[in-house]
Amino acid sequence: MIDIPRTMTEAAALLRSGELTSLALTEACFTLADELDPQLGTYITRYDESALLAAKAADEELASGVDRGVLHGMPLGIKDIIACKEGETTGNSVVFDAEWYAGADAPVVARLREAGAVITGKLTTMEYACGLPDETKPYPMPRNPWDTATWPGGSSSGSGSGVAAGLFLGALGTDTGGSVRLPAAFCGITGMKQTYGLVPKSGCLPLGVTLDHIGPMTRSVADAAAMLAVMAGYDGGDPSMAPGVAAGDYPSMLTGDLTGLAIGVEREHHLGRPGCDPALVDVFESAVAALAEAGATVVDVSIPYYDELASATMLCWPVEAFAFHRRWLAERWTDYGRWTRSVIAAGALLTAADYAQILKVRRIGKAALDRLFTGVDLIVSPTCTAGAISYDELGWDNLMHTIFTPYWDAVGNPALTVPMGFTAAGLPLGLQIAGRPFEDGLVLRAGDAFQRLTTHHLQVPALAAGAIA
Repeated sequence: MIDIPRTMTEAAALLRSGELTSLALTEACFTLADELDPQLGTYITRYDESALLAAKAADEELASGVDRGVLHGMPLGIKDIIACKEGETTGNSVVFDAEWYAGADAPVVARLREAGAVITGKLTTMEYACGLPDETKPYPMPRNPWDTATWPGGSSSGSGSGVAAGLFLGALGTDTGGSVRLPAAFCGITGMKQTYGLVPKSGCLPLGVTLDHIGPMTRSVADAAAMLAVMAGYDGGDPSMAPGVAAGDYPSMLTGDLTGLAIGVEREHHLGRPGCDPALVDVFESAVAALAEAGATVVDVSIPYYDELASATMLCWPVEAFAFHRRWLAERWTDYGRWTRSVIAAGALLTAADYAQILKVRRIGKAALDRLFTGVDLIVSPTCTAGAISYDELGWDNLMHTIFTPYWDAVGNPALTVPMGFTAAGLPLGLQIAGRPFEDGLVLRAGDAFQRLTTHHLQVPALAAGAIA
């Protein structure tokens, strides 16, 4: 078996030099999945036959001079709440509609295929992108390749573990309260929650309709920029889209130079909390120093209404999820996992007045944040307090005390996580970089500059080290 390149950027160069083919790469990814997926629980469904045909077609196109860009011939996995034409979308639940989006791609998946991507299959998620793993249900229990006794994060669990372990070179996740950034941080990869309204969400099972994002998960920021450039852009059939929004040429924005940028460092709400890993402060301060080395000016900031906006996210999505699941919850209560039904049913406890107040808090908080962004270009913080949570300790309260992601869903600003180091136990820690709405390219530029000065994102778990170049 060939060695699997670490990044799509590297693999794309090998495809064009003739040293690698998409077919060989896709076969190698499937072979590695044969070996590791029984331990990791990454896939729900594999599309071996159609993927290998797509890889062969990608090679033929390249040989004939048709080059669709960096994603051409790249194996990508899709979180199983996003529709693919090959089969049904289960949402990791026995409570699903087999006819929903049957035989069709979500627009974002169609865009990836048009760019030449090879879709390898559907990936594990927490049931309907919420709750926690439930071993009583007939779906894989996802594991973290850095330590299989730990959870890879959620809800984009398979997307995070699969990219980290080399089972595919990129993946789609979704982010409503942090479900791209949490597993990316726990699994030591890059994850982007782009600006709300930049990427179409049609064909994605909803969790919180005013909060949901579909984002790229990759090993490097350069790869995430290549995916986002394909995924972004207006879709007239999607009411969540910002009018007239266009994709940016994000890869061209990755200069490696942060000269002239002011980066706000948020320590007040992120450091010194109970449960923070002992390594977190030093790892974070080293990351801030690297951004300064890339040319940025760093200043202390305190983001406004931190607790209020984080709480607004965690109150808002259960209300919106309950609106979607209400009939099924009444008819099939025990078919839902216990974690899922408990958090969605909590949405029934909030009134219309409560929901209106939540939206008001989000508007006020966003306005205050916009004022802060008049003085800085970006804001950085840790993504989580610690590394991946062990299954023995995993619970809703523990999770909520670990993550720093929900704030950015409430306001809709772009937020990126990149690996910034490791705990003493060898588990990855993430650096979160956030920016102004629709300045996604600037956020990616900062993450890429950081990765040019560090190698954290190129580290691979020992479990997969022998298969990844």
